[in-house]
Amino acid sequence: MAEDKYNLKNPAVKRILQEVKEMQSNPSDDFMSLPLEENIFEWQFAIRGPSDTEFEGGIYHGRIQLPAEYPFKPPSFMLLTPNGRFETQTKICLSISNHHPEHWQPSWSVRTALVALIAFMPTNPNGALGSLDYKKEERRALAIKSREAAPTVGTPERQKLIDEIHQYMLGKAPPIPQLSSSQAKEHPSNTEDEAQASLQEEGSIAAHPNPAVGENMAVDGGIIEELPEAPVNVNPGTTRVRPSRETPTRGSSDQLLRRPETRIQKPADDRLFTWAAVGLTIAIVVLLLKKFMKSSGHGALFMDGS
Repeated sequence: MAEDKYNLKNPAVKRILQEVKEMQSNPSDDFMSLPLEENIFEWQFAIRGPSDTEFEGGIYHGRIQLPAEYPFKPPSFMLLTPNGRFETQTKICLSISNHHPEHWQPSWSVRTALVALIAFMPTNPNGALGSLDYKKEERRALAIKSREAAPTVGTPERQKLIDEIHQYMLGKAPPIPQLSSSQAKEHPSNTEDEAQASLQEEGSIAAHPNPAVGENMAVDGGIIEELPEAPVNVNPGTTRVRPSRETPTRGSSDQLLRRPETRIQKPADDRLFTWAAVGLTIAIVVLLLKKFMKSSGHGALFMDGS
């Protein structure tokens, strides 16, 4: 590769050359990708169909276009081999492609993107741009045909690279297993989120944090079921934990029964204390009144006697 053609101080060029060296020094049996000699921002690739799917054993070629701002902006992908999942000669829509730049992370690479692309193949298309929904037997037939020869596209220099990649992948690809009639009638049920989850487990691509999803998983996963049946804060609509008032313990029932008696007895004690105070006040007033009257009578007698 003529590295002297490019500005080695450019961050995108430095990153791409680094990824080229890593791809060559650490090859994979599942994919192969290299840039064109004349343009390192354009890569040719081939991926192997994922195991235990109708794509197994297939070799699918494609093209990657890296932006000038790479790795801060995502690449675009285009499949060249008919496969029944993605349209050919069309930029496909994935969360790792330029159709969703909000999901792209600069720490991802061409290798990461190819691993993700393999995981997305058996997922439901859900009407995404550049997606197809062929039957499994049709996809299996295309997988068999994909091994016969590499697609013929582009300049001789590009075609030479495609043929080299195809021969490499053909040597690594396992035989295509036979598809049973029951499997042929089934449609893929995986989702793009499941594909990203599997990649996250492998450490290849990070899933996007979503607290709401985490909370739902906690409920569905049975974590709340393990909590005690004492009063707990449970989200509205959760039916896995019964409120404590539906299953009270004996001790809590006795406490609930005693509480009304305590509330009734307290006002009675207050009234008794009030009546006692009133009675005592009346007795004192009467006593003082009698004393006053007696003293007044004695004073009158004293005056008459004089």
